[in-house]
Amino acid sequence: MDTKGTSLGEIELTPLPFSHKRPHLGEVSKPDLADPSETNQTTPRLSLVSIPATDASTAPIEPNTRKTVVQTRTRRIYLATLFWTLFLNGWNDGSSGPLIPVMQREYGVGFAVISLIFVVNCVGFLFGAISNVWLTDRFGFGKVMVLGAISQCITYALQSPAPPFPLFVISYLFSGFGISLQNAGANTFISGFPGNSGTRLGFLHAFYGLGAFASPLAATYFSNTKHWSFHFLISTGIALSNIVTLGLAFKLKRAEELYKDSGDQRTETETVDESGKYGQILRLKAVHLLAAFAFLYVGVEVTLGGWIVTFIIEERHGGKDAGYISSGFFGGLAVGRITLLWLNKLIGPRRVIYLYSVFLIVLEITIWLIPSLIQNAIAISFVGVLLGPMFPIIINETKALLPSWLLGGSIGWITAIGMAGSAALPFFTGLLASKVGIKALQPLVVSMMSVMVGVWALVPKARTRVE
Repeated sequence: MDTKGTSLGEIELTPLPFSHKRPHLGEVSKPDLADPSETNQTTPRLSLVSIPATDASTAPIEPNTRKTVVQTRTRRIYLATLFWTLFLNGWNDGSSGPLIPVMQREYGVGFAVISLIFVVNCVGFLFGAISNVWLTDRFGFGKVMVLGAISQCITYALQSPAPPFPLFVISYLFSGFGISLQNAGANTFISGFPGNSGTRLGFLHAFYGLGAFASPLAATYFSNTKHWSFHFLISTGIALSNIVTLGLAFKLKRAEELYKDSGDQRTETETVDESGKYGQILRLKAVHLLAAFAFLYVGVEVTLGGWIVTFIIEERHGGKDAGYISSGFFGGLAVGRITLLWLNKLIGPRRVIYLYSVFLIVLEITIWLIPSLIQNAIAISFVGVLLGPMFPIIINETKALLPSWLLGGSIGWITAIGMAGSAALPFFTGLLASKVGIKALQPLVVSMMSVMVGVWALVPKARTRVE
């Protein structure tokens, strides 16, 4: 029998260990053809034996194994790129707190007028929410993510030279639009991976918290210098790096191609008419409830991060370094999104939201009623820790509640409405502060947190649990 070309791992015809000689790799041993009646000889028997490799270091790597290594590395590159994108989004949101007092001083405007930056930001977010599904279906995930990064870069380039106030305000339109697209795209893409999406989402949003933690450190420094707007030069640099990394990692491809490249092809078949996708999403009650919760949650998060510095300065007589308190809040946000993953899983996502909400309301009441700078600074850090896990839980619940073919558009809508909350509630806070003072911040936040609990109670339970 000719066995030339036999490879490692193929089934071979070999004698049992009775034979005195072991066949070499790639050979087929010939059975002894002696007369079985001769009892003084051992009669060989035919056996199917697979010869394993004796030296793993010299064994050839199978193509499938090599492909798996490449796919694993590809997925890690995708995740790292999106983590960096969320870092920039957090950097953007964390910059406002320390800079609002200096913006008011430099432009000579009050609470209500400076809050226009949140209004314009909100318009950008809503525009991104409305156009996200169409843009993604038409151009694909990779191109839309790069478009969002370019839009953010335009904002920071306009803000860096401290332009006239009208142009400064209008620039927030581009950042709102860009962040809306990127936030929706990143959450949707990571939710599409099989397996433990809850953990990946927790780390994704932890990087948002890290960005929001880092930016007040830089913003506080620049707020005490003549060229306060140079903080946005750093933002421009990060935005440029984001454009480059998104372009290199995703190569302007569609999500389906990227999943295939990383070995994560989806098993579901999307058979829905794309023209009816908006209508189907808007008819889902769960989508509107989750969007309402996201609106309140993100609004509370950014309101605290944006106005807590002003509150500390005016109500607790904090000094020029009060901006670092904003870093404490967002640092807590990042820590909570990673360290409380085990608690989310242990208690369950629905119950843990109620638990966090109770402690959050108690902490906010202490900040409201206890006139202590140190206590307020510590309490706001713990508020960040407990707020942190909520947004990743919202996205994970969306994956468990909604049909797969509407998941991308639904997450895009929910996150974009949430981002709109990050503009609308801070703006409302500014209007209220212009009437009664920044002391209104804490009762407003407590009220919004209470409404959050009520909205969460209305969200339907998921039939399947996604960890």
